[in-house]
Amino acid sequence: MKTIDILAFGAHPDDVELGCAGSIALSISQGKSVAIIDLTQGELGTRGNVKKRKNEAKKAGEILGVSHRENMNFRDGFFQNDEAHQLALIAKIRSYRPQIILCNAHNDRHIDHGKANKLVNDSCFLSGLKKIESYDSTGNKHQAWRPKLVLEYIQWVDIQPDVVVDISNHLEIKMKAVKAYSTQFFDPNSKESETPISSKNFIESVSYRARNFGRLIGVDAGEGFTSRSLLSTSNIFHLIQ
Repeated sequence: MKTIDILAFGAHPDDVELGCAGSIALSISQGKSVAIIDLTQGELGTRGNVKKRKNEAKKAGEILGVSHRENMNFRDGFFQNDEAHQLALIAKIRSYRPQIILCNAHNDRHIDHGKANKLVNDSCFLSGLKKIESYDSTGNKHQAWRPKLVLEYIQWVDIQPDVVVDISNHLEIKMKAVKAYSTQFFDPNSKESETPISSKNFIESVSYRARNFGRLIGVDAGEGFTSRSLLSTSNIFHLIQ
């Protein structure tokens, strides 16, 4: 498998779009390659179904221009941060060999988001241990690989970010990718049950959160991330917007 620059994980199809689609679109415009891995099919979601969400995820990925998207088919609501799930992610991390990992927030409304955060972070660390063995689909042994940086995007809960990425020129494409999930978000003509994310207020909040993060750094729009490790630079001028 061709290695990529950024690997974005989401507990459910649409998590990546809500949390970091603008940063993905920005990175792709800068010549970086990005892949997305959804951990579950979102099969417990109140609205839509697995087939529809699969098609929506495909469409959203095409809108963003990602190199690859796949689904781990973990159990929605019931996947665990255990050896079996960690080994499955280790194999993916070592196959893609990304420099940067993007993942769910450490604390959020949906219980899967926090679980996914811990699972991804732990798998990234374990992926760097040589004595843990993993193999590709043809039986070739992977080399150990640990990403340089894990950034945790923000979704429902207002979390203080450690870094904000300027997505001013990519907010429109972010919202287009989010709205590709037509079964999940606001649709005045939908006959399906209402959920916390199907309201008009929620879809508008995705945009105004980006606008507010932008306000905080003096630009039109931004996406916030937290990091468990210290962020560093070898050139302090790179910290200037």
